[in-house]
Amino acid sequence: VVPVAVQDVDTREVLILAYANEFALAEARRRGVCVLWSTSRRKLWVKGETSGDYLDLKEVRVNCEQNSLLYLVKPRRAGACHTKDEKGRSRASCYYRALDGD
Repeated sequence: VVPVAVQDVDTREVLILAYANEFALAEARRRGVCVLWSTSRRKLWVKGETSGDYLDLKEVRVNCEQNSLLYLVKPRRAGACHTKDEKGRSRASCYYRALDGD
């Protein structure tokens, strides 16, 4: 299991930080969508399967130490995060809060 940074291919905004194993990576490449490994549920996680917020996989990169991945994706809709904003919409990124003082 390795960390996966999921990034919008157009805006370069980081959307999610998650994990993938060999099976998740193979499925992502086969299906052409963001497929991850849920460490809490210990099962395959197809991003968007429940919410409809699919992320089309455009490219996969590996870092220089070969211990993490980067999924470059194109969101089909506006949301990527499983949390909702005050209007009930999926947030575009899981990184919507700044630490105090920033």
